[in-house]
Amino acid sequence: MAMRHLQLLPHPLNNFTPKHSLFNNRFSFSSFSSTTISMASSNSPKVLVPIANGTEPMEAVITIDVLRRSGADVTVASASNHLQVQALHGIKIVADAVVSDLTDNVFDLIALPGGVPGVDNLRDSKVLEGLVKRHVEDGRLYAAVCAAPAVVLGPWGLLKGLKATCYPSFMEKLASYTTTVESRVQLDGRVVTSRAPGTTMEFAVALVEQLFGKEKADEVAGPLVMRSNHGEEYTFKELNPVQWTFDNPPKILVPIANGTEEMEAVIIIDILRRAKADVVVASVGDKLEIGASRKVKLEADVLLDEAAKHSYDLIVLPGGLGGAEAFANSETLVCLLKKQRELNRYYGAICASPALVLEPHGLLKGKKATAFPAMSNKLSDQSEAENRVVVDGNLITSRGPGTSIEYGLAIVEKLFGRKVGLELAKTIVFTNP
Repeated sequence: MAMRHLQLLPHPLNNFTPKHSLFNNRFSFSSFSSTTISMASSNSPKVLVPIANGTEPMEAVITIDVLRRSGADVTVASASNHLQVQALHGIKIVADAVVSDLTDNVFDLIALPGGVPGVDNLRDSKVLEGLVKRHVEDGRLYAAVCAAPAVVLGPWGLLKGLKATCYPSFMEKLASYTTTVESRVQLDGRVVTSRAPGTTMEFAVALVEQLFGKEKADEVAGPLVMRSNHGEEYTFKELNPVQWTFDNPPKILVPIANGTEEMEAVIIIDILRRAKADVVVASVGDKLEIGASRKVKLEADVLLDEAAKHSYDLIVLPGGLGGAEAFANSETLVCLLKKQRELNRYYGAICASPALVLEPHGLLKGKKATAFPAMSNKLSDQSEAENRVVVDGNLITSRGPGTSIEYGLAIVEKLFGRKVGLELAKTIVFTNP
């Protein structure tokens, strides 16, 4: 099967044709056919991402974040009458609107995340079904990931005569509606489908290419620090290895703040909770709800002052410039981190946080670390900064959104062993099943 990209055109969604067998080192997708897709407006493309109770949070948030990075005008809409959605793994997302208020809106793209029972709730929304069917009839781009192609698009009759992919365990169901393929990301006509949380960043960048063209997709993909070897086993650099010991289950603190990078936070929380760790999400501020760096609204479990009354086996800081600055200015959090180091407990950070939080507070002294590429020059020791994930004794650091899954899996491996990490990597189709 040839791997293809769509060539950059002056108006990317009009009369596009696949470019022959181009293979990008950051993302790729399979293309079988293409048709003319009309734009709703000549301004920023308008995108709808519906979510529901039981939505897979990684799939929703990665899609939203990446599309907003491209300049798309993304509306996150709840399929119920409530803005707050209880996504899988205890992650709470606050939508921008409810679907029932958007029936007269026109979008250039509608992208459905997966997750069970989230897909059932999306499928059962008659308002959403009507909106999506009109959208497709108008010749506009639509997309779905994980279980959504099989559970939503298939039953709605929106995959007839097309080739599509989905989560491995739903492939038999999908086959009753369309021709199935095992591509990580699949384009056929006006529909883009993908497999799981571990393929969603590739999926989202492919959607950027459909909306804006390849040049913009490459521009967005670069700062994500995506890996080139999609589907292969994850690895990390380990120095001064020690056996991580912990309470059962391990108790982990993940602080979030206004400006936190939402992909990094959600991926870390999601993966660690899948591994059955006891993860506490704490807001560094006076409200549980935070506005993340790409305007995704997340709700924490507790405020940091309450979380600080307890001890943790591991404290992990997501990145995001605003969030990292808030962490660095939080006396409570810095005190917790310093105590963690003094007690030889485990701590870590990703993206901007190693450089803006750990380094200035002396928490990298005598340690090797990595950070977001543009921030690596702030590290006093940059000798290991090119590695995607670095473990140095009780410290674990990483580079950016595109390394977050590897980072989460490396933490899982240190806590539970490589077998568990590899099994989880296959479950989310980060590595090929």
